[in-house]
Amino acid sequence: MTARPLVLLSADYKVIDGLAWHMTPAPYIEGVLHGAGAMPVLLPALGGALDLDAILARMDGVLLTGSRSNVHPSLYGEEPTLGHEPYDPARDATTLPLIRRAIDLGVPLLAICRGYQELNVALGGSLHTEIQTFEGRMDHRAPDTSDWDARFAIRHPVHIVRDGCIGKILDADSVDVNSLHRQGLARLADRLAIEATAPDGTIEAVRVVDAKAFAVGVQWHPEYWVRTDGPSAKLFAAFGAAMHERAAARG
Repeated sequence: MTARPLVLLSADYKVIDGLAWHMTPAPYIEGVLHGAGAMPVLLPALGGALDLDAILARMDGVLLTGSRSNVHPSLYGEEPTLGHEPYDPARDATTLPLIRRAIDLGVPLLAICRGYQELNVALGGSLHTEIQTFEGRMDHRAPDTSDWDARFAIRHPVHIVRDGCIGKILDADSVDVNSLHRQGLARLADRLAIEATAPDGTIEAVRVVDAKAFAVGVQWHPEYWVRTDGPSAKLFAAFGAAMHERAAARG
């Protein structure tokens, strides 16, 4: 049996009951296991203590997970406000360098939600916060409910750039996605190209134009419905195929 590729998952740094944890939600772990056919490896948020080149040399992919925290605005040239909170500086110090090295080294990368916003910031872009307050914008925040299926329910369409990476994977002009964010991309990084937009113009997906391997980010959450939603399954399968290709090349 062919060994599963190894995929590195970003972790949040949280203090719970006085004890520090490096952690990530289960749907991302299950998404790479069942949707991409890969074996998840959690990367602790240790910032500069990590030898990223040595770690990435052993990995076949990187998944940047979502989170309730936001990238600190000082990292894209803005003053922090209450609307930008909460933060996770340990994660910022880990993921932003990780993104740049993974792309430079040709490691397949899938960025989701916070990870998608990290991708833009890591490459020189910026973010808007509380986008539901902008004129003409939809409310992209999650429903106020403790029912997780309801929170992650498919809610609105996105227009797909047909000749882009995601357009070729999904073979569709539009798909319906879920929506659980209050921040969005503002200034798009020069190395990114738009792959999908919401009806209100919010940028919902991007690709790294000069990447040596699969390098895509989405604002929505395909990991949650990867076993039942066709577009979510196709996106994770494409990520998995890129990781299997790298795993074969690594021997």
